[in-house]
Amino acid sequence: MSFTFPKKEKLKSKKLIERLFSEGQGISKYPIKLFYLETALPEEVRVQAGVTASKRNFKSAVARNRIKRLLREAYRLNKPLLFNNIEGNYALMFLYIGKEMPTQEKITETMVLLIQKFSAELGKSKLGK
Repeated sequence: MSFTFPKKEKLKSKKLIERLFSEGQGISKYPIKLFYLETALPEEVRVQAGVTASKRNFKSAVARNRIKRLLREAYRLNKPLLFNNIEGNYALMFLYIGKEMPTQEKITETMVLLIQKFSAELGKSKLGK
């Protein structure tokens, strides 16, 4: 398992993003919220992920871009946790919902907890079916 985040794993489809927010489910671990949707992906990958930060909370594009960079890096480093614990294809969107500029340590720690919570949530839903 490589620690890369190639273009084909990035969530860019506007239609898929709209479906993700309308039909998807969400879980949260402050200051990150994860929306996910099990779906057929256009590429031959198991997961496509995107990140975002609110313009309402961070007026400066520089601050939003920094937060998105931190989120992508935390996802990239902890991706094996996700890929080893799920089955199926998923579209994921990580939203930063905090109001202050985070540190890389805080984002990474929260990302690990959120991925574990997501894996546990999927395990419960698969048992319920």
